[in-house]
Amino acid sequence: MLDKINDLLEEVKEFDAKTIEEAEAFRIKMLSKKGTIPALFQDFKSVAPEERKEVGKKLNELKQAASEKVNTVKKRIAAAEDSRKTAGDKPDMTIPANFDPIGSRHPLSVIRNRINSIFQRIGFVISEGPEIEDDWHNFSALNFPEEHPARDMQDTFFVNKNPDIALRTHTSSVQVRVMETQQPPIRTISPGRVFRNEAISARAHCIFHQVEGLYIDEKVSFADMKQTLLFFAREMFGEQTDIRLRPSFFPFTEPSAEMDVSCSLCGSKGCTVCKYSGWIEIMGCGMVDPNVLENCGIDSKKYSGYAFGMGIERIAMISYQINDLRMFFENDLRFLKQFESASPH
Repeated sequence: MLDKINDLLEEVKEFDAKTIEEAEAFRIKMLSKKGTIPALFQDFKSVAPEERKEVGKKLNELKQAASEKVNTVKKRIAAAEDSRKTAGDKPDMTIPANFDPIGSRHPLSVIRNRINSIFQRIGFVISEGPEIEDDWHNFSALNFPEEHPARDMQDTFFVNKNPDIALRTHTSSVQVRVMETQQPPIRTISPGRVFRNEAISARAHCIFHQVEGLYIDEKVSFADMKQTLLFFAREMFGEQTDIRLRPSFFPFTEPSAEMDVSCSLCGSKGCTVCKYSGWIEIMGCGMVDPNVLENCGIDSKKYSGYAFGMGIERIAMISYQINDLRMFFENDLRFLKQFESASPH
């Protein structure tokens, strides 16, 4: 029996397997109830008494060796399978790089952020308000008379044909809300989306974006406004930029003006962008009408202020030399990819 046990010990020592199934077959062969080793334990009864000590020791050694061998082989096979699965999840560093396309901010977002940043550096804070407004905040508080053409359906999107509720036509409505809830000094800009019932063309759209500014305090003058807007123009378009103010009319400012900047594309010599005038109109501005201050609960005898408003699309068209406003809304990837390197600020 000792010779048979020694032969089995050698077989166990040399055993190996490539699969869990092979290892399990070996376990059944050696250690199952009808396996080789349990059969030897049955034969142990016929071993001579003087040999039992040595044979019993060898038999137990065989059983332990077989059990440990099966467990070791199974663990090794399982670890190898886990390693292959994990390796499958890792990138193959030998494969040529395939760079995913880089996203970019929309050009209107880039320009809006630049405008916000310029005014924030000189103390303006950002205010926001609802896009659906009532008549008071959108028109009446801003000194729009009942017969003003902006109240007509041709210019305004009314909600459910209700003349008192409409999509805001400018972000001046946000300024009204600020004046109603805060006392001077007030220094705020109001960027946002606005809506007007206009035909869509290369120079007009029913949806566009504005940044409007408001400064109210004691002894605020037209000269203060001019200096602020000159600072903005030179920060936005370059240090060589000049501005000019032309008389105009807005219901909520008096006096009112349109502001032009010198054309940076041609150096004010004249080109197709500035229509050969050397100047490009970018915003309206003026001193806040005393009636607007009183409508919002601010003492017009003590306080004065200025307001201004510009279209973000217009600034973007000038900055990027874009001649069709509709391109901002069409989500054409060929157009948007041109701004992948544009600064987010």
